[in-house]
Amino acid sequence: LMRDDNEYIHCTQLSEEMWKRIADTGGAVSIAPAIEMQMRHGMPPLQLALDHGIQPSLSSDVECNMSADFFTIMRTAFTLQRALVHERDLAGEQNLPRLVTCRDIIDMATVAGAKTARLDSKIGTLTPGKEADIIMLATDRINVMPLNNVPGTIVTLMDTSNVENVFVAGKVVKWQGKLVGVDLARIRRLIEKSRD
Repeated sequence: LMRDDNEYIHCTQLSEEMWKRIADTGGAVSIAPAIEMQMRHGMPPLQLALDHGIQPSLSSDVECNMSADFFTIMRTAFTLQRALVHERDLAGEQNLPRLVTCRDIIDMATVAGAKTARLDSKIGTLTPGKEADIIMLATDRINVMPLNNVPGTIVTLMDTSNVENVFVAGKVVKWQGKLVGVDLARIRRLIEKSRD
């Protein structure tokens, strides 16, 4: 049953044999690092995926339990992988895995996410013929001054306040920091009604 169209989520308790099978069959892995740590799933297996030649995608998983914004998810994955490799280095281990870069993490959040969802023919990269899903980020805010390195700034410094404009399939859904065509008062009422 294991094929290249399978997506494996969390993967925190997998055996070495299972990791090899996923890699050998071309399966995709999605990791929700903040939720896995917070909800006692186990250590997010970012490094295990990389060790098996699998570029994982990133996900949020439980939006009512932990922030679903991808700046938080990217920063969590970035700092976790680096902290674990640094810890191994401090313990004197040799032949360590390479540290992920901010560019690696952005790829996991975008391109790998589209591939994992099997939507990479439609989304994930800015390519002629694909849907025009674009997020424009403000680089003139105090939280990113001075701008030195774009991938580093996105992953380590930005947050949702930097999302200035968003296009989904070429349609404007956020402009100048404000959602377009969304009745927030109605949504708030429905959410509170659901909670109550």
